[in-house]
Amino acid sequence: MNLSIVRRTLAPVAVASAAALVLAACGSDPETDTSNEDTPDDSSSETAGGEEPASELSGTLNGAGASSQESAVQAWIAGFQGSNPDVTINYAPEGSGAGREQFTSGAVAFAGSDAALDEEELAAAETACGAPAVDLPLFIDPIAIPYNLPGVDNLQLGPVTLANIFNGTITTWNDPAIAADNPDATLPDTAITPVHRSDDSGTTENFVEYLIAAAPDAWTHEADGVFPPDLGGEAGAQTAGVIAAVQAAEGTIGYASAAAVGDLQTAAIGVGSEFVEYSAEAAAAVVDASPRAEGRAENDLALELARDTTESGAYPIVLVSYTIVCTAYSDPAVGDLVKAYVGYVASDEGQQAAADAAGSAPISPELQAEVQAVVESIEVG
Repeated sequence: MNLSIVRRTLAPVAVASAAALVLAACGSDPETDTSNEDTPDDSSSETAGGEEPASELSGTLNGAGASSQESAVQAWIAGFQGSNPDVTINYAPEGSGAGREQFTSGAVAFAGSDAALDEEELAAAETACGAPAVDLPLFIDPIAIPYNLPGVDNLQLGPVTLANIFNGTITTWNDPAIAADNPDATLPDTAITPVHRSDDSGTTENFVEYLIAAAPDAWTHEADGVFPPDLGGEAGAQTAGVIAAVQAAEGTIGYASAAAVGDLQTAAIGVGSEFVEYSAEAAAAVVDASPRAEGRAENDLALELARDTTESGAYPIVLVSYTIVCTAYSDPAVGDLVKAYVGYVASDEGQQAAADAAGSAPISPELQAEVQAVVESIEVG
């Protein structure tokens, strides 16, 4: 078994290097892999040694995309390859923008992204796939607000305060706005260093979309995967870079997948009249209340997240990371592997593996059934 999370540097125009991830898969219909099914005939379900028979799937499947998914993807690859030892899944966690670029150019068979494909990307993906592409929400994760301010525990930040910290209006930790959110705290006059992503990032796009929805008068910049370059602060490459920057210096504050924050302190966010700490359950509550995005392919499950919610107990800075796939694969070997792998990711076992490894919220049974129906409908050959 070869568990592979591949890291490399992506140049913006390096389509040729991305294309080096050529798919070389030799598989069978995933429905023929019944190694995990119970059958009445013990002799047909076990080998003479009492072990389950090997999967008939084999080959290599390549994907790329969101680094926020990395811990979950590691668990998914380990679980899937454990039942399919002749399959190798490669995933390069280079960021959502890089993953979408490689997918829409046809360099990889699937992508992970913290933002759904936009209109231009949908058109490019359809050309690459020879059929529409769809966004499947398979990883629900709060975007935490980690900070490094010794002596200040249980920091609380309202949406306007948070927006003004990242737009550079609030520059010291004892600013009156922060003090108003934290009446019982002793705040130092330490300078604030906001840390943002340096790469095109779905995490950035989700964070900025929250600021636009919850504090529109304070945050006047457009939603984009690239953080506004004129706002200053410190930049970190991918999720790991943001976390490292926050850990390295006092006075820093950032935004990152909750799965990656480790021992860093995180702020509770103002929702209505209360402050809510992140949790998988609080993030999942926002997702379940969010409608589907309009104007997309019939099987596309992209969401319009309710980021301005005031519902008690809901954590509004949430990241829904999608697995993006074609609705048809001309190469049956590739198609079979995509269907089998993504089907595992959406299963109870796959969602629990991600929850254990990354602290994410399993998708609801209703959403799970919708995703599995889309996976089953993928045309192969």
